[in-house]
Amino acid sequence: MSDQYQVFANSGIGKFVIKNLGLPSPVVLDRYVSATPVLQGAVLLGAAKVGAVSAAISQTLNNIHANSYAGADAALQQQAAKIGLNLSAFNAGDKEAKFKAVIFDASGIENSDQLVALYDFFHPIARQIQRSGRVIVVGVQPETAGTVAKAIAQRALEGFVKSIAKEFKKGITAQLLYVDQGAEANIESSLRFLLSPRSAYVSGQVLRVQAAETVEVDWSKPLAGKTAVVTGASRGIGEAIAHVLARDGAHVICLDVPQQQADLERVAAEIEGSVLALDITAADAGEKIQAAVAAQQGLDIIVHNAGITRDKTLANMKPELWASVININLSSIERINDYLLAHEVLNSNGRIVCVSSISGIAGNLGQTNYATSKAGVIGLVKFTAPILQKGITINAVAPGFIETQMTAAIPFAIREAGRRMNSMSQGGLPIDVAETIALFTSTASTGLNGNVVRVCGQSLLGA
Repeated sequence: MSDQYQVFANSGIGKFVIKNLGLPSPVVLDRYVSATPVLQGAVLLGAAKVGAVSAAISQTLNNIHANSYAGADAALQQQAAKIGLNLSAFNAGDKEAKFKAVIFDASGIENSDQLVALYDFFHPIARQIQRSGRVIVVGVQPETAGTVAKAIAQRALEGFVKSIAKEFKKGITAQLLYVDQGAEANIESSLRFLLSPRSAYVSGQVLRVQAAETVEVDWSKPLAGKTAVVTGASRGIGEAIAHVLARDGAHVICLDVPQQQADLERVAAEIEGSVLALDITAADAGEKIQAAVAAQQGLDIIVHNAGITRDKTLANMKPELWASVININLSSIERINDYLLAHEVLNSNGRIVCVSSISGIAGNLGQTNYATSKAGVIGLVKFTAPILQKGITINAVAPGFIETQMTAAIPFAIREAGRRMNSMSQGGLPIDVAETIALFTSTASTGLNGNVVRVCGQSLLGA
């Protein structure tokens, strides 16, 4: 459904009216186009203290052939030069320079006094970040910081990032990337995603990277040779997920209830995938998925996207409405995962991605059943992540207001509130959820495990 307010806001007269009345101004976000560079524009790199994380960041910038700059930091420039990255000098007094991305390595901040490094780096260039620009702050996990003083300083980064994500406007996103000691070599997939237009509707988020085996991939087809199952793939977000995973090289088995057979076949035909008409609440759902992937040399990826809403206030909710939402949105995922893991259906370095919701983080009026199910999904991810073996990972995305058939049916006033109550002042698209899921499914994302990322434009709900 078209966002007419956004269309008006980006017209000539609309810009005039919006500016003078102080109304929300939703810019048209940059989104990924196939066969384009990761980053189109200059990137400014800074560091509180040059170290292993700075080197890993420089390596990624070199790998993506970024037009990279640094301030008067000789140590940072020398380190980058060792890996072949030329960091051009940037004079902080140059107010004409514009940057598409800004990265600051804050992992060397040891105490709260040193947090002034954030101010010193960002204050001079806060107005020099381009529309749909990217801001990334890199730190270390507070829980493993080693000292109380460093843990405090590193946890403080989250407040800084979430605040500038709300301040910078113009479709600019800001993220925090926590990197475990020894996980520096695992950050490339996350940096590529956060720098690129694939992360258009992800902002104010925290990604945690753990030390894991590094895997070489073809970045143009990171899922080449992989087999994926996407539940609820017949339309909306599920359809977008199927298309993105196929674009990235996977053979996608499109799964949905038999009633959606026609749409399933349409989606599968568009991506040269397969069809599995199946009720995921069936007792033998795991077994049937196993049979479906047998011809594809096993299963590499499963995306638990299927879900329903049956909204009523708790006082007016029938027991069957509670039961159906919990069963489809949560219990079926638990049963299928248990079967796939117990029977070793998932190949080594496999990926499990679950779709939660900001409703599961912040709650929502009239959605006790839905919020309970989606909060349970987060619990499933958090508990399962540390016990997985063979390089298998599990992560979740939590969408906010996404433009789908379901949200198009919401009453006008509520729909407009959902669109505007975020830092982007607009709803997201199914492709935004799909691109984030593709990050977690990537063969190179071995260091991402147990993450929950909101795809909500930094919604005020749960922000």
